[in-house]
Amino acid sequence: MSSCHPTHNRRRRTNNMQASTTISSSSPFDLLTEEIIFTILDFLNNYPSSKKSFSLTSKSFHSMESLHRRSLRPFRADLLPTTLLRFPHIEHIDFTLCPRLDDATLTLVSQAYEGCLRSVNLSRSRFFSAAGLSTLVVSCSNLVEIDLSNGVELNDLAAAAIAEAKNLEKLSLARCKLVTDMGIGCVAVGCRKLRLLCLKWCLKVGDLGVELVALKCKEIRILDLSHLPITERCLASVLQLRHLESLVLEGCLGVDDDGLSTLQQSCSSLKALNMSHCQNVSHLGLSSLTNGAEQLQELNLSYTSAVTADLGKCLNTFSSLQSIKLDGCSVNSSGMKAIGNWHTSLKELSLSNCSGVTDESLSFLVRAHKELQKLDITCCRKITHSSIDSITSSCTSLSSLRMECCSLVAREAFMLLGQRCRLLEELDVTDTKIDDEGLKSISRCSKLSSLKLGICLNITDDGLKQVGNSCWKLKELDLYRCLAITDTGIAAVAAGCPALEMINVAYNNSITDASLKALSKCSSLKALEIRGCSHVSSEGLSAIAMGCRQLVALDLKKCFSVNDNGMLPLARFCESLKQVNLSYCSVTDVGLLALASINHLQNITILHLRGLTPNGLAAALLACGGLSKVKLHASFKPLLPKSLLDYMECQGCVFQWRDKAFQEELDPKGWKLQFGTNPEAP
Repeated sequence: MSSCHPTHNRRRRTNNMQASTTISSSSPFDLLTEEIIFTILDFLNNYPSSKKSFSLTSKSFHSMESLHRRSLRPFRADLLPTTLLRFPHIEHIDFTLCPRLDDATLTLVSQAYEGCLRSVNLSRSRFFSAAGLSTLVVSCSNLVEIDLSNGVELNDLAAAAIAEAKNLEKLSLARCKLVTDMGIGCVAVGCRKLRLLCLKWCLKVGDLGVELVALKCKEIRILDLSHLPITERCLASVLQLRHLESLVLEGCLGVDDDGLSTLQQSCSSLKALNMSHCQNVSHLGLSSLTNGAEQLQELNLSYTSAVTADLGKCLNTFSSLQSIKLDGCSVNSSGMKAIGNWHTSLKELSLSNCSGVTDESLSFLVRAHKELQKLDITCCRKITHSSIDSITSSCTSLSSLRMECCSLVAREAFMLLGQRCRLLEELDVTDTKIDDEGLKSISRCSKLSSLKLGICLNITDDGLKQVGNSCWKLKELDLYRCLAITDTGIAAVAAGCPALEMINVAYNNSITDASLKALSKCSSLKALEIRGCSHVSSEGLSAIAMGCRQLVALDLKKCFSVNDNGMLPLARFCESLKQVNLSYCSVTDVGLLALASINHLQNITILHLRGLTPNGLAAALLACGGLSKVKLHASFKPLLPKSLLDYMECQGCVFQWRDKAFQEELDPKGWKLQFGTNPEAP
């Protein structure tokens, strides 16, 4: 047997040790395949901040995140050239945060993503023309979805440009009020693959344009014709669409019983029909329109004719009907009983603001439809304990109950909700007599995610503690003007509901910084309304800023003790803040300029703000890159340079001027404060 030379053995051991050292010192992430890392990124799609942190971890992660990203929502159009270079495979672009978007920008997008872009949202953008749209749709031949809603300056030339998108499947032109039948005709001829078309508030589109769509776009599934000046003439062609599933005719006042009676064709594929605010249509016209629609599942008749026995009988033939909305309709007992006698079993029923709903009729109806999952009886002011007893004993599968302003319902009735309807996820009992015992019962609903208790004056911390202890899935809590709630109750909710995303404690003088410090532990908080909470200060707000970094909306109106010291942490930590109300606060130029550094800030309200000067306000407005709406007191208007206002408006910002009288308010110490603009303030 031959043996290895000693020198060779030592060299081999040294090489092995070096290799071992190299492996141990390398990052374990280097062992992950690209496919595995892309899967990890998929899980971060709903957490933008986490995805940003991921991309900043290393150069390789930064590169992989750039290659993996398929959707983009830029907040500044001027940064797009760099952004487009970083993300080469974008399929979906949402420009709703870019109010100003010109043709040159659309050209850049078309050049960058000509082979991969599939959808683009331009619903909040202005200043581009038909030429820019044409460049986009011609270059990006794979576009299947375009949203041009609110394009009030777009006309038939823009519609003709859209017609070049031969593969388009979804198109929204809501509020494009200059587009006429001619433009829609171009779309109909060019976009034969359309499956969804929204023409809501296109006031110059009539029967001719809609009829052309129905004749040319045979693949239409969803058609929204809300508030169009159309008649039954175009509906004859619309009802021949073989794949039509959803038809919206809301506010089409030209559609009436006489016209509908002439229809000879029905739509057997129709599943959802919205005829709300069609005041000239009764059960007679509805019967003609829906005759043969055996698959109808959802029907919206809100604010139309009275709910009578004839209407109930008219709809009795639809065995698949699961949802009906009758909001604002006049209801009589015979109509309610007719609905109760339907062969189908409803899952969703809305009777909001319906006059004529009584205990007897509602009890009969819910006993007949025991599979109800969603029920809205908002402002049904005649119902009492008896109705709640019937609802909770019959409809134990309820997931949503809205009963705001049901003022005759006694306290004891609310205990039945938690005892019998344990599957509740959404409950609105605003302005009712619910008390702590009712809240304790409701706390048994462990799936509860939305609870609205505004103006419920009988609830205290004791009841709220039970909610905090049991409803750990709670995401939305409204305690508007609940004057008996204190820091103790808020602390219990904050500790027990870590998933909380929205809370409203407006106009409660018992709320102090202690509540804000407790809520700062809810890291998912996105909306906070503490308007009129005069005992909160910048100290509490600073805690919110540091703990709730996903904050999007903040209302600080009449929080007198909030000053610049609260604005600085907001500017540093809350990068996602989009909307803020600073009226009556003690914020000065310094704090406002700090807020201006938040890139996502879109909407700001500044009324009666003492310590703010015209120069400071002008500087802050100029520093904000993405503002789309600013609400100011009218006294500022002559003090701001017209050139600044013109520049902001050209950038897509809308100014709303309020001429409300200045009010004399009390700060937390009881001192009178006269709030107003002070050009001489430091």
